[in-house]
Amino acid sequence: MNTSTKRLYRSNNNRMIAGICGGFGSYFNIDPSIVRLIAVVGFFVTASVFFWAYLILWIVIPEETTIL
Repeated sequence: MNTSTKRLYRSNNNRMIAGICGGFGSYFNIDPSIVRLIAVVGFFVTASVFFWAYLILWIVIPEETTIL
């Protein structure tokens, strides 16, 4: 039985600003460009709400650790 849980992290490899969209893309197994497009549309529809949500996610979601 697989007991590993899927965790959401900010991406180190797929990042434009903070890695939030890249992290969501890898978590949901979709292209991060699609997540970025949804983020841009969401920002223009509800600018202040989306800005604050992105800022909070930037603070709350931990950064992905790289194993050397």
